[in-house]
Amino acid sequence: MTYQATHCIFASHIKQCSLIMKEFGEYLKALREAKGLSLREVERKTEVSNAYLSQMESGKIKQPSPITLNKLAELYGISYNILMEKVGYPITQHSNRQVTHNPPLAARIGDISDEEELELLQYLKLIRNRRR
Repeated sequence: MTYQATHCIFASHIKQCSLIMKEFGEYLKALREAKGLSLREVERKTEVSNAYLSQMESGKIKQPSPITLNKLAELYGISYNILMEKVGYPITQHSNRQVTHNPPLAARIGDISDEEELELLQYLKLIRNRRR
């Protein structure tokens, strides 16, 4: 567990946790602004509501989901692990890959390369876009 996550767990360190979240929010805002994006543009591209994004940037959301962090990492072109670690999720040496949201599916597929995983994710996105 990271130092930040440990501090966020204990109620006696709420102030420290708030500081970490404020720093994370400022970091997210800086990433968004560096890309020249508004909250609404990020919402359109990630399907994360602009209200939720605003709360993340202001430090009100304590621990965004890994799925949300993955969407933001992809959009901002940064490491998913960096965002995970900044909000206190434990990161292992072997967590270079994105979060597997459906372990039974992963078990059926078996080991795949990063390139194959990217192709599968792109194909899934295509299928989901067709349904709209």
